[in-house]
Amino acid sequence: MKKIREALTQPTPIPFPKSEGQSSVFEPLNQEIEVEFAERFTALQGKFAFCFDEKHLVKQFNELVVSQGWKKLYCIDADISQRLKGGLELLNDFKNLAGCDVAITGCEYLVARTGSIVMSAAEQSGRNTSVYAPVHICIAYTGQLVYDIKEALEGIKEKYGAQLPSLITFATGPSRTADIEKTLVVGVHGPKEVYVFLVDDKS
Repeated sequence: MKKIREALTQPTPIPFPKSEGQSSVFEPLNQEIEVEFAERFTALQGKFAFCFDEKHLVKQFNELVVSQGWKKLYCIDADISQRLKGGLELLNDFKNLAGCDVAITGCEYLVARTGSIVMSAAEQSGRNTSVYAPVHICIAYTGQLVYDIKEALEGIKEKYGAQLPSLITFATGPSRTADIEKTLVVGVHGPKEVYVFLVDDKS
């Protein structure tokens, strides 16, 4: 124990000091962050739609619902339901979730570098909405875009302080697994399709 105490009082210098630090190990962003996210997200089989404003969001959303023939749309986020008002009925009773065609949520952030949606239990959508339905639609805004995961986590810590949500999850494209004879299967333990409607809120 004496030797350990002595060693702690005289720590050994870091052999590679430049390996420690706050600088990113990834390439810096070299295009618009919206484009970066869209490219990464669609490369992972996600489906992306850019909306110039909320009126454009409602138009594109309604056209998608009609073209896909979806009937049961589930959304418990009152703010999103209000924004999407346009003649479509959005179910908000939890008992409807298991049998719905589509579940609609918001998010905390979108991570451009990985094409990920960051969600938490503190959102009105809660823990279950994004994983139960065969189709997940996320409504997000350009102000929620960050480049890297670190920025998303720092933003959540700043937003909630000591009251961090009990669940923070990163959804990167549709659910998938290759556990079955190394064959990629989509939609095993989550949605088969994931849509992101990104609304421009810079104006």
